Amino acid sequence: MIDTALEACTAAVFDGDMALAVRSEMMARGHSERLGGFVRDAVVEAGGGFGAIDRIGVTVGPGSFTGLRVGLAFAQGLGAALGRPVVGISTLAALAWSADAGAGRTAAVIDARRGQVYLQRFQNGRPLSPPEAMVTEEAGVLLGGADGPWRLTGSGAELVGGDAPGERVPSPVALAFLTESAEPAAHPPHPLYLRAPDAIPPTRLPGQARPVPASAG
Repeated sequence: MIDTALEACTAAVFDGDMALAVRSEMMARGHSERLGGFVRDAVVEAGGGFGAIDRIGVTVGPGSFTGLRVGLAFAQGLGAALGRPVVGISTLAALAWSADAGAGRTAAVIDARRGQVYLQRFQNGRPLSPPEAMVTEEAGVLLGGADGPWRLTGSGAELVGGDAPGERVPSPVALAFLTESAEPAAHPPHPLYLRAPDAIPPTRLPGQARPVPASAG
């Protein structure tokens, strides 16, 4: 399975719940340069070659727009080349499973910047709410309400009243479990975007003159 959605680049090969090989490194950027080597090394260490892979899991977000594109493109290309199904894994669900292995009440919270967090609540591994982008203060009020307490995990946990950030990225064990247990047809590798990208399209083509303000002249 492959994870490049947040602050890590991870590639791992599992047989059930047993890790055969794991390559993971924390990084804010540079996933595209490292992912191919991580996948190659993990497959070599696991033995059996690429032909022994039954399915491929990849995180689909929410997370970094660039990181998501890197992981999804690689996973889909690998799946097409091998003729294997590719399973899309929610980053929030993977964080929740990383924290409690599907037991109890957990809120996965990712720091989305710009005063927002990505949030989803779970009970015993099952979602109680949809994934959503929320203003940080609103999320704190929601999680501090009468339906608590919540175990908070993710990079945004402290922003909404948690004592510690918990898991900042999904664990390989959680990713492997969700990859194996998910039905590929019900969990396609489509990106989960909860808000528009920060980048703004250019207003003019390269070399095109700047428009003259209406008041000029």
